[in-house]
Amino acid sequence: MRLERTESIGLVIDIQERLVPVMYKKDEFVLNSGKLVMGLQELNVPLLVTQQYTKGLGDTIAEISTLIGHFSYIEKSSFSCCDEPLFMDALQKSGAKNVLIGGIESHICVLQTAIDLRAAGYNPVIVFDCVSSRSKQNLKLALERFRFENIMVTGSESLLFELTKSSKDRSFKNISKLVK
Repeated sequence: MRLERTESIGLVIDIQERLVPVMYKKDEFVLNSGKLVMGLQELNVPLLVTQQYTKGLGDTIAEISTLIGHFSYIEKSSFSCCDEPLFMDALQKSGAKNVLIGGIESHICVLQTAIDLRAAGYNPVIVFDCVSSRSKQNLKLALERFRFENIMVTGSESLLFELTKSSKDRSFKNISKLVK
């Protein structure tokens, strides 16, 4: 199945101030997540952002929030974004069927959200170089579970070029510069 930008929405899950410092390969994760956010915006793919218990875990890190025009987030307390009515309402209103997911932690909030999205009839797509966990082992376990649940896994560069489709697309040059 090919992913189309007109049928897709990006989801940034809980990339927050008190979580990021303890993530596995945090610098690479933040860099890739920023590229994904910028690329999706270049391609006019809308974005939803969540924050888990902001009072305790802080805001979305500036390296991500400052890249998003008119930044806003959906507060959540459940691990799955799908348990938050405001999230599900925004997702439904978007008309998207593909949910392109980056965030943390891969084995908790990302995993539970992806499973629930699949059950709700959406096509969750994990952008694997844009998710992380506190340990390499938890990241590996999440990947195994995504595969078991038949949830698509891809990388940010592959995804952005798939959404771009052609070197003739007006966004091609910007996407090419972004991923290099």
